[in-house]
Amino acid sequence: MLNLLSAGRGAKTAGAKLMTPFLLSLGLALAGCTNTTVAGLEAENAGNAVPGQKDGDLTIVATLPPPENTRDGADQPIAPGDILEVDVFQVDQLDKTVQVDSNGRFSMPLVGAVEAAGKSVSALELELERKYGANYLQSPDITIFIKESAGQRMTLDGQFVKPGIYSTSSTTTLLQAVALGSGLTAISDEKKVYVFREFPNKKLVANYDLSAIRKGKQRDPRIYGGDVVVAFPSNTKIAARNLRQALGAAVNITRIAAPL
Repeated sequence: MLNLLSAGRGAKTAGAKLMTPFLLSLGLALAGCTNTTVAGLEAENAGNAVPGQKDGDLTIVATLPPPENTRDGADQPIAPGDILEVDVFQVDQLDKTVQVDSNGRFSMPLVGAVEAAGKSVSALELELERKYGANYLQSPDITIFIKESAGQRMTLDGQFVKPGIYSTSSTTTLLQAVALGSGLTAISDEKKVYVFREFPNKKLVANYDLSAIRKGKQRDPRIYGGDVVVAFPSNTKIAARNLRQALGAAVNITRIAAPL
């Protein structure tokens, strides 16, 4: 019996270790079993999931659109826990690396506490330029870079050598995500890698073929914070219901290992 969620395999998180739980019922649903107890499920799952299939608010699509808050060039809102690098052009003594506290604030020399949570990077840059320009600097030029974002974490689950929770960046792709998880296990199927993404009032999932991506036959998709990537074992019959079970298991272990 193959177990989708790699029972007993340790996974690295930001400063913590994640142990993926053994979910026998999910393994039964996803493994290519032939006994009579799962015969009906195998018949239902003949062939892999295809775009258009649904289970509740989960819908299978051919390609995932970007998250709502990244469309039209919009910046990702700053969140508590984010680590920011603040650079004040030609005023090195004001350059600082700060962490947004639980109240959504951080402190800067001269101007004190700064409200940051919920604002875009560009909006925060303008606010700091206004604060420093009012009393301390002439035409300040301030650049802010999100060094580490609490909201920019992805979950790798299933047949990864090192499943777990990893940080993403503005350039992280699926192949890079797989590399962070130290690749796939020997029983995995490169054609059965699914990426889940949540939107207001719905969840979408798309199937990607790693071998096709490596050959240039399929685009290497961008992976965003909040995405869940699940790699399935070979000989697995996949349908919308199975995907929803896998997503639920991955989300639950994410909350246990790294509550935000």
